Order: sequence, then structure tokens, then C-alpha cells
Amino acid sequence: MTVHKEELGSGEHEEADDYVPSRRRLDRERHKRARTRRATAIGALSTLVTAAVLYLVVVNAPGWPRTKETFFDREYAREAFPKVLEGLWLNVRLLLICGAAVLVLGMLIAVARTLRGPVFFPLRFLAAAYTDFFRGLPLIINLMIVVLGVPALRLQGVTVDPVLLGGTALTLTYSAYVAEVFRAGIESVHPSQRAAARSLGLNNRQALRYVVLPQAVRRQVPPLLNDLVSLQKDTGLVSIGGAVDAVRAADIIVGRSLNYTPYIVAGLVFVALTIPMTRFTDWVTARMDRRQAQGGAV
Repeated sequence: MTVHKEELGSGEHEEADDYVPSRRRLDRERHKRARTRRATAIGALSTLVTAAVLYLVVVNAPGWPRTKETFFDREYAREAFPKVLEGLWLNVRLLLICGAAVLVLGMLIAVARTLRGPVFFPLRFLAAAYTDFFRGLPLIINLMIVVLGVPALRLQGVTVDPVLLGGTALTLTYSAYVAEVFRAGIESVHPSQRAAARSLGLNNRQALRYVVLPQAVRRQVPPLLNDLVSLQKDTGLVSIGGAVDAVRAADIIVGRSLNYTPYIVAGLVFVALTIPMTRFTDWVTARMDRRQAQGGAV
């Protein structure tokens, strides 16, 4: 029986190796490749034409010489680039630390809002009030209140470091948004999942930890990454308190030279830092959509 299976398996393998696609299939694949090349060529040509038209419109504008001198000066760009990069390290550290704090605090608030039972009503009310308040309060006002207001109180043992205060304000605002993302993920898990966990002997806390939260977090990865991308950009707002980040480093040069090229440099540096995170978010979203369309686990 074993020999027969081996012979049968080798025969099937030989048949697979001898497979020759039909002429119709070859024609269909050739037509598909031709359409792909044609679409790529048309897209590249239209992009070049659009870029050329925009370039001609900009450089032929009456105020272009003055704009070029004020915003695109090569010497000021060369001067600002190393200082902006040095300040960018502060933005990166704020992103890493505040991002971790936002995820933890957002998860706690989301769990508090989904607790069941009348005994947890005060906790649910406080969590809902927190999210409503900080989602409605503009970030720039929150930063001003925390960075400028807390030192004015002269509280003993409370830091007046603008970096720490700015990071606190960012954490307060973004944790409210992330909490709603987590809450949406938790509520998207079907109640039967929790009921099945309880039937297996898990209590409410264990069902939440081992069954509900893993599914909720996986489903909400794309919006969470989008919030982190937004957080990365908004770390530049800590400069209003005097912290020397990439934006503040550019602002110092602008204040001395009255040339706005350093702002362009700082903006391009932030864009260069954000694009990889955005593309990673798109890749994760597309991957999860494909798996969900195929019937796999999200």
C-alpha cells in the first residue's frame, strides 16, 4: 500500500510537471500584461504632464522670484537642516513615549467605559466625561493650558519642563481618541464570544483579557496606526512652550534671518518621517482586508 501511494504521488507530480497551459490562457495572460504596461505608461505620462503644468504655473507667477527667495533659499536650507534634524530627535522621543502612554491610558479608559453592572456607573461616567471633554477641547488650547497654566500654579514637586508638560497634554488629548478606537473594537466583538468564554469556565475579567481584547485590538490596528501618525505630526506643537524640537529649531533661524526656508525644511523632514508610517498603515489595512475577504481571522 505504501509503495502504491508513493508511485501514485510521483505520478501526480510528473503530471503536474508536464502541465502546459492552454493557448487561451496564454493569450489571456499576455493581454493582461499588455493592459498593465499600458496603464502604467498612461499613469506615468499623465503624472509628468500634470507636474510640468504645475511647475510652469508656479515659476511663471508674478511673485515667484520673491517667493523663491523667501521660502526656497538654498543657503538657509543648508544651515537649517542639521539643526532641524537635531530637534527632530525630541519629536521622535515624544512619539515613542507618548505613543506608549496613549495606548495604555486609552485601553484603560475603553475598558472602564465597557464595564457592566450598576456598581461601575461612576467609573463609566468619568471615562465618558474624560473622552467627551478632551475630544472636544482643541489640542492647541490643551497645550497652552498645561504648558503655561501648570507652572503658574507653583505647585510643589510638579515639573515645569515644557517637554514633559507638552507630552502630558498630547497624552491627555490622544488617549481620548484612542479610547474610542479601543471601545469600538471591544463592542464589535460579538456577545457570543464572551458567552462562549464564560461557558468554558472563564470569569468576566478572564473573558475580557483572553477573548475580547485580542480580537478588538487586531481589528483596530489600522485606525490606531493612523492616530500614531497624527501624534507624530502634533509633537511639533510642544514648541509653543519653548521646547527646542524640529519646529522650534526652524523658528529660531527664521526669527534671526526673516527667511522662511527653515519652515519648509522642517515640514519636509516631518513628511519624510510620516510617509513610511502611512505606507505601513496602508499595508496593514490592505492585508487585513484581504484576510477578511478570504474568510480568515482578522
